[in-house]
Amino acid sequence: MADLSVTFDEQLRSLLEVMASEGVQHAAEGLSDMVGETVTVSEPMVRLVPLADIPLLLGGPENEAVGIYLQTEGKIGGQIMLILPLPKAQELVDLLMGEPVGTTQHLGSLERSALAEVGNLTGTFFLNAVALLTGLGGRPSPPAVMVDMVGAILDIIIATCGGVSEHVLMIQASFLRGGREVEANFWVIPDPATLALIAKRSRRGPQRGG
Repeated sequence: MADLSVTFDEQLRSLLEVMASEGVQHAAEGLSDMVGETVTVSEPMVRLVPLADIPLLLGGPENEAVGIYLQTEGKIGGQIMLILPLPKAQELVDLLMGEPVGTTQHLGSLERSALAEVGNLTGTFFLNAVALLTGLGGRPSPPAVMVDMVGAILDIIIATCGGVSEHVLMIQASFLRGGREVEANFWVIPDPATLALIAKRSRRGPQRGG
């Protein structure tokens, strides 16, 4: 496996933090439009996490979770995953739909659609932030919503990404609406070639075009 930590220096970390912050902030604006009420987001925390540690961070490999998965297409290669323990995902649906906490007991088509839109908005705005700062164009695939054990979801990610990295970029942020708050974890897995392009272009400052 290639190891992202080889190229993940402080300069690249700082750039990715800016991209993450802008992407998540703009995603909150998109969610506000979706629900017709202001949704804000906390300043995201960004760190590099070993892929093997993800199950522990989410309560163990057998803990039930919801994964909202997107692949990136275009000049930016990689994957984006919003992954939440099942109770947190249900709480996020309640927050988005303006329902009291505990209203959502199962994830039907409407609830999955709401979660998919969170992933879609976040992925789109993250990639837009990358494009603005580096000139690298990309777009997210349609989101897939998975409800399964953490270990099973992680196996799908590993199989899909082909084992390109031992680390993922974790973005922690909280969505807030009407005094309520739900923390969400975003996992970004850029391929090494994309990381190298981002690092190279970031040294030249914001770019335009491809």
